[in-house]
Amino acid sequence: MDNYETVIGLEIHLQLLTESKIFCADSATFGGLPNSHISAISLAHPGTLPRLNEKAVAFAVKLGLALGCQIARHQSFDRKNYFYPDLPKGYQLTQNEHPICVGGNVTFKVKNENKTIRLHHIHLEEDAGKLIHDRQERYSLIDYNRAGVALLEIVTEPDFRDPEEVAAFMLHLRKLARWLEISDGNMEEGSLRCDCNVSVRKLGDEEYGERCEIKNLNSARFARKAAAAESQRQIAIVADGGKIARQTLSFDPVTNTTSPMRDKEGESDYRYFADPDLMPIFITDSYIENIKKNLPDLPDKLQIKFTSEFGLTAAEAAILTAEKETAHYFLNLCKQTTHFRLVANLLINKLLPMSEEAKITVSNCPISTENIAQLLQ
Repeated sequence: MDNYETVIGLEIHLQLLTESKIFCADSATFGGLPNSHISAISLAHPGTLPRLNEKAVAFAVKLGLALGCQIARHQSFDRKNYFYPDLPKGYQLTQNEHPICVGGNVTFKVKNENKTIRLHHIHLEEDAGKLIHDRQERYSLIDYNRAGVALLEIVTEPDFRDPEEVAAFMLHLRKLARWLEISDGNMEEGSLRCDCNVSVRKLGDEEYGERCEIKNLNSARFARKAAAAESQRQIAIVADGGKIARQTLSFDPVTNTTSPMRDKEGESDYRYFADPDLMPIFITDSYIENIKKNLPDLPDKLQIKFTSEFGLTAAEAAILTAEKETAHYFLNLCKQTTHFRLVANLLINKLLPMSEEAKITVSNCPISTENIAQLLQ
């Protein structure tokens, strides 16, 4: 194992918090009775046409600015052709040639050190429906409620070298998406999931090995375990003189193993071509500037503020910036007292645990911040 290096790249699928789907007015709310959030448009009846949800574009620009991406002034949508039962049209509307965000990077903590991952691009697309395989013995069932929900796909460069980095990246991105209020990041509901591309090479080699893609990992823990298991599988094959077959894999968290689903498709297999029904998008500088000026202070910036201005430890600052609501609650209290460390101690050791136990947010604490400030005084 020590003679080989693992190389990992991620494709993160982030469901956006738009009220309606990306190309029609159907509800994008999670849940509901199966096939209740559908219409002739989301089911791709003949003669129906898509219309772009502008809020999805705004959310994409918001994330792109937060991650230092270049926002493309001209974009378009393409048809990605493949047959799958939960894809009503027989193709997926996505951005292949002209994605909305290009470049950028994500810096996060892993094992108490900063790690920076470069982004290749971020593009808008529609989600597929959901297949249910365990209700009937002979048939799979299809729920189209999720079909057409707005997605951002965040494609990284192959900069990960450790499965622990994969888990830390997913959690950091979830925190940022919730902070920007563009997604709830709920992994259990599929709002944030990832495909993990894994390859191995001998230490010192510059050329990448053949990669396999592990599909639909809906938790940071599963992503870490899947990447580690696949890395070990590939190293065992290569060390024994074998070759890695390029495949799409699934991960079984019970057995902690990956298994092939199908041979990996190439770009040509999807037969991309420009969608003729959607107009090109042109984004102005003033549109971008308006979103930029309304961006909130990001958690990394507030962590620095909390340590430098309020004298907190890095660990305390990390806890208080885990959620935007908590950070703002802390700042609100600090406007009413100078006992900043006492505020932090009260929040971390009392109010946050109590609010979690009561299943309410800290901002809904029945005691006003004015009364808490008086108590601290």
